[in-house]
Amino acid sequence: MDLSVRRAAAECGERIAVVLKERTLSYAELSAEVAGTCAELTRRGLDSSTLVAICASNRGPTLIAVLAFIELGIPFVAVHPRWTEREVAVVLDDAKPRCLFGDAEVDSLMVGTSIWTDSASEICGSAPLAILYTSGTSGTPKGAILSRSAFVASAHGSAENLGFFEDDRWLLCLPLCHIGGLSIVTRCLLARSTVVLLPRFDAQAVLAAIVLNRVTLISVVPVMLQGLLDADREGVLRSVRAVLSGGAATPLRLLTRAVGEGVNVLTTYGLTEACSQVTVQKWTPTALVRTGSGTPLAGLELSIRSEEGAVLAPKAVGRIWVRGRSMMTGYVGKEPLGGRWFDTGDLGELNDEGVLLIHARRMDLIVTGGENVYPAEVEQALLLVPSVRSSVVFGVPDPQWGAVVAAAIVVLPEFQESLLTDTITSLLASFKRPRLWAVVDAIPQLANGKIDRRTAIAEFTPLLRKFRA
Repeated sequence: MDLSVRRAAAECGERIAVVLKERTLSYAELSAEVAGTCAELTRRGLDSSTLVAICASNRGPTLIAVLAFIELGIPFVAVHPRWTEREVAVVLDDAKPRCLFGDAEVDSLMVGTSIWTDSASEICGSAPLAILYTSGTSGTPKGAILSRSAFVASAHGSAENLGFFEDDRWLLCLPLCHIGGLSIVTRCLLARSTVVLLPRFDAQAVLAAIVLNRVTLISVVPVMLQGLLDADREGVLRSVRAVLSGGAATPLRLLTRAVGEGVNVLTTYGLTEACSQVTVQKWTPTALVRTGSGTPLAGLELSIRSEEGAVLAPKAVGRIWVRGRSMMTGYVGKEPLGGRWFDTGDLGELNDEGVLLIHARRMDLIVTGGENVYPAEVEQALLLVPSVRSSVVFGVPDPQWGAVVAAAIVVLPEFQESLLTDTITSLLASFKRPRLWAVVDAIPQLANGKIDRRTAIAEFTPLLRKFRA
């Protein structure tokens, strides 16, 4: 099996491929619509030598456009619908796609159904399928180049754990612009199973979709799982054969509650650079409470290393290194990874059974509601605010979001809160903006001149108040 709607339709045309809010498409019907979009893309002179960008919102037309890109081998940059104009401009300047398809431009590609007029061509597995940007520790976004073979390897690794079931229906409520959302599409396409697409996460809408569409699989982040359990008065989640929870550590109390209510939760660990999952707990028909984030998917290797790069023994905490078939080709404009080990920057340990236990994500990374925020990026934005001299940004634990972004700033006498609000709103997506903040006299520093983040968190957390932006 391969990443082709056309071939899927030839094999199982009557099987349901996509369930949208307004309609349901079989693989044959989806293939006809993708064929029409491919014809329009070809008419516009776009092919596998062209890089494009797309605002990857959870819409039916956007999903069809993405599948058309994949069918033609057109690599695409996934743009977050919630990014500001500045954030989009930074990514476009780095990747330099030929064009950007916003929602209106995507809709213009939907010219109706068509039939395939030529034979299906083979696309090299090493060819890039998508470029997904992650916020860098330096504050500069980095584009992870993910090949077709990486998506295929990740999907097969997932399937080896979960199994390929023809009647599987995977609910997609994660953003399509995230690797967690996009990988659901490729997994279902390879399995010739069904994607149930929701425009966004809403607990009641998710539960209703599970019942209406006989959903068997769902991927969430912990804050979503919490919301679903709170809203699930009828025990709907018990009917799902697996709920995959990732994007942040799933609290043991939340996992215990879910399993106690009969929900089969599998905790995972992954990253964009690895095309989604790196480790996942083994699927069993019965819900079990298990610590850790599971073992590596087939085709991936994992090791725990010291700061100097030496491999550590089991139960020793160190940096998580990964390599394997689903790893990125490399970052845009950087040296290719070339099959070498990749230092994730995350901290963890392996127990005696080889199960990964996560201790901290990417050093200072803030995971808020499943979105990744690097303090350096927010700190750089704060320094663009007139009268802000210096800043430190950190995460504060939050029962709903997992963490919220907080900032402590040093300001000049002419500082105005309204100007700070206006500037941050124009520079950063809503999930990156500080929700808590404090004005302080100075930012503590280490001997090397870097921010002493631990001291700052201890000193400034009690001073925080709500930010109005």
